[in-house]
Amino acid sequence: MNPLSDFALTLMTNDLVLAHAADRAGVDRVGIDIERIGKQARQGHLKTWISHHEEADLIGLGENVSPTRLFARCNPIHANSRDEIDRLIGLGVHTLMLPYFKTTQHAEQFISLVDGRAHPVLLLETSEAADILDEICKISGVREIHIGLNDMRLSLGWPSHFHVLASAWIEPLCNRILDAGHRLGIGGLARMGDQSLPVATDLVAARIAGLGASAALISRAFYRDIEPSAMDVEIASLRNWIGHATVQPREWHVDINTQLQREIENFSPS
Repeated sequence: MNPLSDFALTLMTNDLVLAHAADRAGVDRVGIDIERIGKQARQGHLKTWISHHEEADLIGLGENVSPTRLFARCNPIHANSRDEIDRLIGLGVHTLMLPYFKTTQHAEQFISLVDGRAHPVLLLETSEAADILDEICKISGVREIHIGLNDMRLSLGWPSHFHVLASAWIEPLCNRILDAGHRLGIGGLARMGDQSLPVATDLVAARIAGLGASAALISRAFYRDIEPSAMDVEIASLRNWIGHATVQPREWHVDINTQLQREIENFSPS
């Protein structure tokens, strides 16, 4: 793998200017998040963002990003999942992510409903799903599993998503996904050198790379204080750091995670 070009970055937005800039900057997947079912109940008390994107946003996005980059995160499996997935794929979605599943059956149902028409991504963000990860990895058609840190920390009852990322607990999960031959995604990434964040972005990105991930989301903090025209420079900077981190020896990554754990000690989660 070439870490500079093969690390898949995903931006969820319905802002057409930002989407176009991300596409030009080489962001691999650009699209919407329509997950609603259960999310307010789980995360409404936190400062995490809950999307107000609509399926119709894909029409404008499709005119501003490359066809193979169009992305959507759908709802968890529900009574109308078939119709929802059919609509999203009909609107040109090339990569489709299933959030918040707890059973092998729901993962299998998602893969079956996609039916090879889009690239499926399973968002592993519950302790129940983590407990049956080996079964999930064996499902025919699974190609990519992304560990979602926000809901996973709630599921585990841990203080913050940073604690999940820096933990020893996450390491065997990553290894099992990789050993099964699937692409591993983890969490989200902010802009390099952003001093306004509670934990250093370079440590987070290096930890994600060190765990063997080759995919991540782009956080809202990434583009919060920059013009869309700066996306190409900022994305290149992020990719360069990931490329550097990917080829470092194990001892370097152990030191990175030790630094990350020290920063987390001073972090006060909301």
